[in-house]
Amino acid sequence: MVIGQSTVLAAEFPPSVEDFYLPSILPWGAEENYWFTKITVLIWVAVAAIIVYFLVSYRKPQLVPTKKQWLAESIYGFVRNNIAVDMIGPRGVAFAPYLTTLFMFILLNNFFGILPFVQISPNSHIAFPAILAVISYVMFIYVGMRHHGPLKYFKHALIPPAPWFILPLLIPIELFSNFVVRPFSLAVRLFANMFAGHMLLLVFTLGGFAMISANAALAPVSVLSWVLTIALTFLEFLVICLQAYVFTVLTASYVQGALADEH
Repeated sequence: MVIGQSTVLAAEFPPSVEDFYLPSILPWGAEENYWFTKITVLIWVAVAAIIVYFLVSYRKPQLVPTKKQWLAESIYGFVRNNIAVDMIGPRGVAFAPYLTTLFMFILLNNFFGILPFVQISPNSHIAFPAILAVISYVMFIYVGMRHHGPLKYFKHALIPPAPWFILPLLIPIELFSNFVVRPFSLAVRLFANMFAGHMLLLVFTLGGFAMISANAALAPVSVLSWVLTIALTFLEFLVICLQAYVFTVLTASYVQGALADEH
């Protein structure tokens, strides 16, 4: 029996790269529909929920808002006033719709990570944070080029006000910082926090079951593990909100930098 178990473990471990890809949830054509996973469904649900909620909330706007309208206006007002206008200035109002959409999309997809029976965030896969970072990256470069003109924008972004003899050192640093580190840090920060939170909750939850299955005497330790899981879920909720806020604030900050007239 021990030999048989060892053979199974040797066949399953160490995990391969394929183990990080979720299987298709369709009962047929799994090989052809490999892309249709739980993550895909969650993304579609998040997009549909945001669109439907805001359309329904603003379908018949009233002077005295309903609860749905009040919540929708509060979300938009928070992003517009506390992120877009605070970071970019009066011109930030034009970017409020995008920033609100970005904030809500990240927040809702992060929330899936602690939702019972779902318990995985699409942002715990690097692909989605990377796409969001690329969209913000392209947007702030486009905004800067449209505002200043291509040559002036890249001169503004790459050449700091410094003595000429130190520019050969500073220009590569500015290039790396503005056009490589920014999108990379946006994506990795969101991905790493969501992935770490998912793994942490998974370890404490399954650890409790593993201990109580291995030895009934470890039942108190298992209960402690599950209590810690509940406590960590509340902590993860704070991280979920914070990461959506940080990603949106940094995007607004990069837009502000692209529009600024000084380095």
